[in-house]
Amino acid sequence: MVPGTVPPVPAASKKKATADQLLAAAVGAVPGGSARPGQQAMVEAIDKAVKNKEHLLVQAGTGTGKSLGYLTPSLLVEGPVVVSTATLALQNQLVEHDLPRLAEAVQPVLGRKPTFAVLKGRHHYLCAAKLEHADEDGPSDTLFDAAPPPPKAGQWLGEAGRLGKQILRIRKWSEKTQTGDRDELDPGVDDSAWKAVSMPARDCVGAARCPYGAECFAEASRVRAREADIVVTNHSLLAVDMIAGRQIVPPHKLLIVDEAHELADRVSSAAQAEITPEAIERAGRRARTVVTPAAAEALAEAADALTLALADLPAGRLTDGLPERLRLAVATLESATRAGLTAIGEIKSDDPDPVGKQQGKAVLDELSTTAQRLLEENKFDVAWVEKSDFGNGRRALVVAPLSVAGTLAENLYSDRTVVVTSATLTLGGRFDTVARSLGLPAAAPGPEGAPASGDGWTSLDVGSPFDYPKQGILYVAAHLPRPAASGLPDAAGAELLRLVEALGGRTLGLFSSRKAATQAAELVRAKTDLPVLLQGEETLPILVRKFKEQKESCLFGVMSLWQGVDVPGDACQLVVIDRLPFPRPDEPLAAARADAVDATGGSGFSAVSVPIAAVRLAQGVGRLIRSTGDKGVVAVLDSRLETARGYGAFLRKSLPPFWYTTRPDVAEGALRRLANS
Repeated sequence: MVPGTVPPVPAASKKKATADQLLAAAVGAVPGGSARPGQQAMVEAIDKAVKNKEHLLVQAGTGTGKSLGYLTPSLLVEGPVVVSTATLALQNQLVEHDLPRLAEAVQPVLGRKPTFAVLKGRHHYLCAAKLEHADEDGPSDTLFDAAPPPPKAGQWLGEAGRLGKQILRIRKWSEKTQTGDRDELDPGVDDSAWKAVSMPARDCVGAARCPYGAECFAEASRVRAREADIVVTNHSLLAVDMIAGRQIVPPHKLLIVDEAHELADRVSSAAQAEITPEAIERAGRRARTVVTPAAAEALAEAADALTLALADLPAGRLTDGLPERLRLAVATLESATRAGLTAIGEIKSDDPDPVGKQQGKAVLDELSTTAQRLLEENKFDVAWVEKSDFGNGRRALVVAPLSVAGTLAENLYSDRTVVVTSATLTLGGRFDTVARSLGLPAAAPGPEGAPASGDGWTSLDVGSPFDYPKQGILYVAAHLPRPAASGLPDAAGAELLRLVEALGGRTLGLFSSRKAATQAAELVRAKTDLPVLLQGEETLPILVRKFKEQKESCLFGVMSLWQGVDVPGDACQLVVIDRLPFPRPDEPLAAARADAVDATGGSGFSAVSVPIAAVRLAQGVGRLIRSTGDKGVVAVLDSRLETARGYGAFLRKSLPPFWYTTRPDVAEGALRRLANS
């Protein structure tokens, strides 16, 4: 036996392995490690849910160690277990850190070393068919534009030169990569270069018809996933899998949905579609070699018609259906795409260019389906006009489902046990709202504080190892006027300045608008010598790194900072939130969903806007305490959190149990003590 290897365990011991033993082995592999009570409770609840074939909602606060809490019982389930995450950061943490350590630690107990695999969308993988022709396309956005003759070596110029060099590097990488996964290409390449060598699922002709099918990296990833014990994927691909009839993710008996508060939005995004004049023009260019000249001309006319129809329309929801001019433009597009699809016909195995025909067919089919959906004006869909805020003139006609709860109810839970988990699953202290949004039947009424349960599902809140009342203060500036105009009001700015000066920086500012964040940064820069980092002035990873390294710095930004920013220690001891993060009145989907509730006699504000704000607020507040040694203050500069009847208390109950105050002198005093500690 090779020195240092673990002796094989008899097969019988595998049968005797329990989830508790696996967890003990996993935490025991870390010096001084031990199972946390919440983690232990999570393991036992998941093990029970699998045995009872019952769905489970688990709220696990920051610091619980929920990754091990759901990975260890998963190893006892036959066949692949699928873990879906919302963020790339968590996916990388699982694949690069948690799973390798877990596999090593449990091998003596399990009697074998568990395997794991990553499953991503096709566009994340190198496509040999696209790579073969990438040099010919140069900087073009499509395989079907007429490309100039390839330049000789060393003659790439400008944009073409930059892309050419990157594609050359990809070609060299392709000769040694085992996975073709873009994330393994280091240093990375621009999106435009990767687009030239990757294939979206809709454009793929399939391995059986593709001349490079035998060496397809995307197909190989699916083979690895079918053979692994644990498959890590993401909510976007999970959503596409559900909409496609569960044909992408390998069959499995247990699905773990981490960061589950994001799932409904990702499913909604997957079911959303849009048409733009630019997309129609690109479709015409892509398809012109595989359709008749008349069909190509019809697409060009449809693009012109949509441009003119959108030009005079304001951005916003179309509450009374499509205006006549816009309806005619969409009908023109539907007719043109139908003619193009007829011209392409069926793709046969002996077709001389199956990849080209499939790409042309895919873009036309997507536009045709969206056009038909818009023309139907289904009451379960919401349509709106979108115009860019960046001055690039982009206009789009968008359609999305009014609700995805039905889609989730029909496609998420059948033929598998589903465990959904997050640090933010209870709103107002209850699981009911999130359960409904995920398509689960209503919870049975029960005593206050008791775990919620419904038909086929139950819930558990395992708490957090943090002592929130002793580690943090929630300060609500109840004396400030109710926020009205956009931006940062003068009174709120003065309050922010006092708090930042009391601590001497170390502040994460979470703002409801870019205007407010910019005003806050300008104010603190003008009145103090503290370094201020403003989102948009540098990339987010660089800003977060500087915030961690510069102890007296302040980091101000908008919604992308409200979750995912992890800065433990004394670099972040004050989190300031300028106002309650309700959806804007001009957010089409939120407004439509609220109107639908109002139409049935309910309160759209309470049923839609308040839960959205509760999740966002809980995520933002959660940036403060990231370890057992952290201390600090969360300051909310919106008096409604204290003064609003009904929803103010609901929002506070959705937050960790910080010590609560509305007295500014208490908050400032605590910050000064932190500054001097």
